[in-house]
Amino acid sequence: MQEKNNNELKIFVPKEFNFEENLKYLSRAPNECLFLIKDRRLYKALPIEEETLLIEISADQENVMNIRFIDDTAPSSEWKRAAVVRYVREWFDLDRDLLPFYEMAKTDVLLNGAVDSFYGLRLMGIPDLFEAICWGIIGQQINLTFAYTLKRRLVESFGRLVEYNGDDYWIFPTPNDIAALSVEDLVGLRMTVKKCEYLIDVARLMVEGKLTKMQLLNAENVKSAEKMLVKIRGIGPWTANYVLMRCLRFPSAFPIDDVGLHNAIKHLIGTENKPTKEEIVRLAANWTGWESYATFYLWRFLY
Repeated sequence: MQEKNNNELKIFVPKEFNFEENLKYLSRAPNECLFLIKDRRLYKALPIEEETLLIEISADQENVMNIRFIDDTAPSSEWKRAAVVRYVREWFDLDRDLLPFYEMAKTDVLLNGAVDSFYGLRLMGIPDLFEAICWGIIGQQINLTFAYTLKRRLVESFGRLVEYNGDDYWIFPTPNDIAALSVEDLVGLRMTVKKCEYLIDVARLMVEGKLTKMQLLNAENVKSAEKMLVKIRGIGPWTANYVLMRCLRFPSAFPIDDVGLHNAIKHLIGTENKPTKEEIVRLAANWTGWESYATFYLWRFLY
């Protein structure tokens, strides 16, 4: 449900939502380039077809999130206003009922402390499929800090910049922006040749209509969607499940081989050894249908 005036939209959010917890998560990477956080407000440039909107997101009232359009960038039509609301709801996963997850987590040895510490945190998404896949590929086998550096280089080299009041608002490159490039064009990013090839290949698949978000969402189940993704060169099970979590919102997506998940488990159970896959399967026995949220909450202990 939402209320509106010309320059603002109000979204009513679930009780199990804490804007501050989500801002803390979004604030964890100082090198983030796709949004700004200032004075407990979140700012982002959002392209909707030919228009580029600057939005400010805040939550000064309980159970209400406010979207304000900056500098007369209010959408020209009702359907574009609705598209902004859909984007923000998807970004914050606001349509997910977290009560069953919290009920399960209360009795889980790994999750009970996580839900107490991060209550109201949502699995912050990446609604754009191309951005989500690129982020998954960029992050393969490197630390998070370097991944953000590579993403910034990609965005600042091939994305679009909107400047307002001395601040830079970057928009992620589109598949069309990347599909026409060669590996040599990406050399300056200091990314591996293989990753450059993978990004270009994915962009071309999307430009040709051979890979779409709707195709994946229409998959029979999460395993079918994973199989569709891992057929693509450069996408293995970890990247596929990351995309299934962050973009496609399959709650049972489970990047079981994720190093961050392993380190969080080591931290919580107080062991020096990496858990085996069998141990993780045993520890995750109660997470059925909530593997993505369980993973995300455990990640929060580390970053």
